[in-house]
Amino acid sequence: MAVTNQTIPKIIAILQEEYKRFQEPIVSEIAYNNGASPFKILISTIISLRTKDAVTRDASLKLFKSADTPEKVVKLTAKKIEELIYPAGFYKTKAITILDVCDRLIKEYDSIVPNTIDELLKLKGVGRKTANLVITLGYGKLGICVDTHVHRISNRFGYVRTKTPEETEFALRDKLNKKYWILYNDLLVSYGQNLCKPISPLCSQCRLSKYCGRIGVNKSR
Repeated sequence: MAVTNQTIPKIIAILQEEYKRFQEPIVSEIAYNNGASPFKILISTIISLRTKDAVTRDASLKLFKSADTPEKVVKLTAKKIEELIYPAGFYKTKAITILDVCDRLIKEYDSIVPNTIDELLKLKGVGRKTANLVITLGYGKLGICVDTHVHRISNRFGYVRTKTPEETEFALRDKLNKKYWILYNDLLVSYGQNLCKPISPLCSQCRLSKYCGRIGVNKSR
């Protein structure tokens, strides 16, 4: 079988039940615990790239304790930001990116994080995943955030047939009911981190197995 628009409501319902068992994705946690601050969502997402959630959580909280606005961040040196976000992956590059983003927010956007994907993509280090997270979690606007988990699982389901996360985003925009757009990322990220793993997924424990096409799965547990 493969996931279809007819089975998507059942898939979402099961994923919502399973979500309660797992740790909330870090950027969502930061969003919900900080009044959905677009600035904190933007910066924590930049920190999260190629970094484990536990490290992202600690790094983001340390940075925001010292500086939680663009104005406060630009008063820090790149070296200080490096120290605060270490050991996040590529922490030196990210420190420079964070400074650049904050400087542009102040000079070009009156310190207000843009609320459109097109404007967000103009900022250094911001791709479609980050931009979608900011508009959905920060502004409550429709968007579909596609990271490696969402891309992998959507294809593993057989729901889409795409080669890149960007292709997956646009395929989902065409196919997925809009009422699921914002939910979809959190649910699949959590599921991908805990059960539907990249290598040897835990199919024997998966309540979605009767719907899933298991595309590309050669070994499972």
